[in-house]
Amino acid sequence: MFRFHKTLDVITLFHKASSPASIRAQTLLKQISAHASESATEDQATDHTEQNKLQRTEFELNVTEDPPTSDQLRTILEYVGSGAGRAGQIVEGATGETDALAKLKEDPENFKRPVIVDWNNGRAVFGYRESEIMKMIGQLPKETDTV
Repeated sequence: MFRFHKTLDVITLFHKASSPASIRAQTLLKQISAHASESATEDQATDHTEQNKLQRTEFELNVTEDPPTSDQLRTILEYVGSGAGRAGQIVEGATGETDALAKLKEDPENFKRPVIVDWNNGRAVFGYRESEIMKMIGQLPKETDTV
């Protein structure tokens, strides 16, 4: 008997190579992704708990230096919510969704990076907030079946 494997969740990093925060976010996500796909054999270790736990949080990392499309920005703003000036934390000087869309169209550099988005599960983290990134990855659906 065979099973269809679940497709991996897609995590997108809107990245800017000249931003130290963005570089840290990219490094963290790459490390998490690499560890998630590692597995140990019986002769490599006696305790497989950590490897097994990480393996269940595998995801596909998509890194882009392009700004989001208008539809993507709307979705990101929906994921982070409208409270406490959130639009302005994602798009420079924005006061709300409509303003954020206009400012992004006016100048794509108004989009503040890094922004990490979990499209499959409706979550986003802006800026380099390691604990929030780890929490988002930790909340990815776990693959509990073993083959």
